[in-house]
Amino acid sequence: MITRAADKTSTAAQFASDVQYYLSLHQRQLPSRYFYDELGSALFDAICRLPWYGVTRAELRLLTSHGRQLLARAHGLSTIIELGPGNGEKLVALVEAGRSGAEDHLRHLDLRLVDISASALELSSHVLAALPNVEIETYEAEYEAGLAMASAATRSGRALALFLGSNIGNFDRPGAAAFLGDIRASLMLGDMFLIGVDLVKPERDLVLAYDDPLGVTAAFNRNLLVRINRELGGRFDIDAFSHRAVWSEAHSRVEMHLVSRGRQRVVVESAGVDFVIEDGESIWTESSYKYTPGQIVLALEHAGFKLVEQWMDDAGGFALTLVETK
Repeated sequence: MITRAADKTSTAAQFASDVQYYLSLHQRQLPSRYFYDELGSALFDAICRLPWYGVTRAELRLLTSHGRQLLARAHGLSTIIELGPGNGEKLVALVEAGRSGAEDHLRHLDLRLVDISASALELSSHVLAALPNVEIETYEAEYEAGLAMASAATRSGRALALFLGSNIGNFDRPGAAAFLGDIRASLMLGDMFLIGVDLVKPERDLVLAYDDPLGVTAAFNRNLLVRINRELGGRFDIDAFSHRAVWSEAHSRVEMHLVSRGRQRVVVESAGVDFVIEDGESIWTESSYKYTPGQIVLALEHAGFKLVEQWMDDAGGFALTLVETK
């Protein structure tokens, strides 16, 4: 059974307000959470299959090889809450691996999915519905609000929250600390949290992952302007912006920008935006922060968790870290 809840604060008005605010900053920006309309979600699925972007494959290897051990550590588990479920394949891999020869307490699971993208929730729900003995609830909301609703809803045992795909990398360090604190505040004592993080690796590998030779990531980045044009009455000339990805070693992050090819006027009617962007000036659309294994453990401990176990995929430079509330 699939049920749906929504946080009505995720509206077109909020989108317009965010676009107005972030495009008014000295370094013009657009929030990366708006990448994931229907086309953006499909493009990101394609990115995850590119040979230069190994995050998804590395994470799936870890979930498949350690899923049984991982869920065995969560004795009494009744509910899994995933923030940003994507196409649902990671949660399927975890549940299938965890149920392999597992105890009866994993035979029935409540799966609660949180995302601001209705299309992502629809896709992941459809994929997960093929699993036997699961109840699926979806929450169309920002992560913090959705987790609070999903965790507070009636459940019979402990919960495991998932934040996979190295999505924590979209927050700067203070933002990540605050976000992890919000997650801890929404969970009950004894609940567990599993997070996937992309690790620091050579600059060439990192840049290729965000600026692939096929141009799929460039299309994903520029689709944000397509969405603004469609939903907010924007008049962005899509061809007048190029994609750029750079590694900032000082900040341990990959940055994605949309760079103006010439001096041009930018108008977004519904957001009250009207300005001139100069030749070579960029709009910063995403930061993807990278971690060392020790850094993510320290951040989780500061947020009020205690380490249960950490698994690493050396080939992909990726880590899964399981913690428990304390």
